[in-house]
Amino acid sequence: MASILLLNKPFQVLSQFTDSEGRRTLADYVKMKGFYPAGRLDYDSEGLLLLCEDGRLQARIADPKHKLIKYYWVQVEGEISDNSLDELRQGVALKDGITAPAEAARINAPNAWERVPPIRQRQNSPTSWINIGISEGKNRQIRRMTAHVGFPTLRLIRHKIGPWTINNIAPGNYGESQVFLPENTSKNKQNKNQYRSKKPSSSRNETKRSKRKNTS
Repeated sequence: MASILLLNKPFQVLSQFTDSEGRRTLADYVKMKGFYPAGRLDYDSEGLLLLCEDGRLQARIADPKHKLIKYYWVQVEGEISDNSLDELRQGVALKDGITAPAEAARINAPNAWERVPPIRQRQNSPTSWINIGISEGKNRQIRRMTAHVGFPTLRLIRHKIGPWTINNIAPGNYGESQVFLPENTSKNKQNKNQYRSKKPSSSRNETKRSKRKNTS
């Protein structure tokens, strides 16, 4: 069994603990020692970032071969067309190769927090939201995919990785969960059920209160 933190990473925060340029990092939000990010989330993207204290779990989550699907709410410029959604589902040709087929669907604006600062939007220009699921990890993949089909990304929020979500976790806060790690995933069917976790606390503050109660 291993602990995992589910951080809702705010906009313009690096997915690392130090920075020589003085930008905000994970150290501004995560004070628990011994946890390190499994994978990354771009500086200008928001949402779910998993941090692990167990190196085996960290490697399994970050390795694309285990095919944990990552889901994103994506606000794009313009009203995205059905043809463009079909292109995303089939895979698009980027400079570093053709992407694997993605899950892609038009959605209503999600019940998300206000971004600070807000997106830069052209006056009288419509936007639309889509939900995209990918199992790859190419650099800035979602942004390049939507730009390729003619709809540049304005805002990108990762809301789910495999079985883990940012439900009820405010930006800058995290939940903590216990994960029952399989002994050898190579002998098990690779699907979302290979990781069984208890429901996480909804925020960093709730986690702290729970710890104080247990030590009193």
